[in-house]
Amino acid sequence: MTALKFEGARVTQEYGGDTWLSLRVKDGDAARRLCDTVNTTGKLYVAEVKQYRERRSLDANAYFWVLCGKLAAVLRMSMTEIYRWCVRDIGDNFQIVPIRKDGIGEWERIWTAKGLGWIVEDLGPCRNLPGYHYMASYYGSSLYTTDQMSRLIDVIVQACQEQGIETATPDELANMISLYGGEADDGHVPDVPAV
Repeated sequence: MTALKFEGARVTQEYGGDTWLSLRVKDGDAARRLCDTVNTTGKLYVAEVKQYRERRSLDANAYFWVLCGKLAAVLRMSMTEIYRWCVRDIGDNFQIVPIRKDGIGEWERIWTAKGLGWIVEDLGPCRNLPGYHYMASYYGSSLYTTDQMSRLIDVIVQACQEQGIETATPDELANMISLYGGEADDGHVPDVPAV
């Protein structure tokens, strides 16, 4: 699969009805290779357009897990429990989804299968949808923006400091977050399947 970053797009209509989508890309060589492949195979292709998002740095992610391990040892909890507590605490990393009451178990199975930080919480019955419950459906940190990752690290750092666990200095933490860059693994919020 070829991923091309672009900043502009336009549509042109040929006489006779063909419509073309043109993209102003960053990597002309990659675009030419893609066109050569598409134009010579005679197969049908699908293009998916997603907003580009930066990915957190591996240093910031690794540091989060180091602190998570230290805090788990002090509190005698699992690292998974601490990670999930942090995910719930950062804000702006979930959506509220109405799920039919008899489908809650299936929704939880589907959502949580995506990873450790993919959590659901039953917020109770929907007032305007009889037989449905509102489910808070949290995204795991693999989809976090720079700001969300920064808040995740802030939460674990504060919890560690409250337990007397030494953490990096504010400047070192800021540097880790500033290294956040590159193309996201996926870069979009997933569609919510019907349950």
